[in-house]
Amino acid sequence: MMADSASTEEVAVIGNTDITSAESENNIINTMVERGTALLRKMEINVAEAEKRTGKNTVNMQETYTVYLIETRPAESVPEGGTPATPDTLWRRYSEFELLRMYLLVTYPYIIVPPLPEKRAEFVWHKLSADNLDPDFVERRRVGLENFLLRVASHPVLSNDKIFFLFLTEVSARTSLKQYSDELNTVISQLLRVRARVADRLYGVYKVHGNYGRVFSEWSAIEKEMGDGLQSAGHHMDTYAASIDDILEEEEHYADQLKEYLFYTDAVRSVCRKHELIQYELEMAVQDLAHKKQQKEELATGTVRVFSLKGMTSKLFGQESQEQRESRLAALDQSIQEGEETVMEKNTECKEFVRTAWEDIERFKEQKDKDLREALISYAIMQISMCKKGIQVWSNAKECFNKM
Repeated sequence: MMADSASTEEVAVIGNTDITSAESENNIINTMVERGTALLRKMEINVAEAEKRTGKNTVNMQETYTVYLIETRPAESVPEGGTPATPDTLWRRYSEFELLRMYLLVTYPYIIVPPLPEKRAEFVWHKLSADNLDPDFVERRRVGLENFLLRVASHPVLSNDKIFFLFLTEVSARTSLKQYSDELNTVISQLLRVRARVADRLYGVYKVHGNYGRVFSEWSAIEKEMGDGLQSAGHHMDTYAASIDDILEEEEHYADQLKEYLFYTDAVRSVCRKHELIQYELEMAVQDLAHKKQQKEELATGTVRVFSLKGMTSKLFGQESQEQRESRLAALDQSIQEGEETVMEKNTECKEFVRTAWEDIERFKEQKDKDLREALISYAIMQISMCKKGIQVWSNAKECFNKM
């Protein structure tokens, strides 16, 4: 599955700096893509906006990155005065688009896969910023990513790929797991805090009833006719006040059951971190493969895109011989083949991890539902019993008062 980041993180929306020009560019792109495939006849696709987010990466370091909102909706004509269907949405990082394209390249080596917009700001006009988070650059990349999706969706073969369809429509399993664990942690923590506050107040209420017992006992000492009734009522109040210690001890048992699942959320997060590590290894393998392919292209064409010591050495001391070049090309071909196999293996490992992890999280949810349902029902029964005991204490006191 594709990587994503926690939804609870603070975000800052990157606004469009030139709405008119952006809309114009979108119109041009839409006319470039023919709506001939079955996918585009059924679904409208667009990358609606970008957001800047801050969070921790795989090695637990803070980073700032950009995510893009993919919107899909049924491609149906809206009747006059009607309301268009609400689009389905999900967020994707640029690295996820890279993984998708690499998957398409490896899976369909005989197809010309559409390119992605540049990852970093290169060949920029001197008045434009080279910052990858610059709003102008992000907006241009948003348009380019939408163009990429529409190009793939318009291809007669690529548009039918299952992984591509899931990329457009399904939130990654890791994101679901992480969000679920965060939300479960939040609600259980809140429940435990509420329970603690109620227990504190309840303890005070019960102990205050001991004052009734003391007052009734003191009062009975000065009464002849009413003395026995007051003394008995005071005894019932003392018993009621003392019962809170056993009640709260029993409550702690139910609180421990909740705490167990509070700690379980850390275990769920560890599964997410393991997936992040596998995803990171996959991304590194993809980058390494792309670098090797670039090396091969540079060696085959004699064009060097970036500065390198080897390129400078060649200029100073002359080019390699044909035999040396062919030998290097053969080595690169072998390395590229191994790299493609590694990418496929890591991709399979990642998907298999998500599948097995999701099966276990479903098992965990079933067990959690069963355990917490039983705990909450038992807690409610305990509260009912406690209230009945309170009623019984005052009923006994009432009988004592009637006998006076």
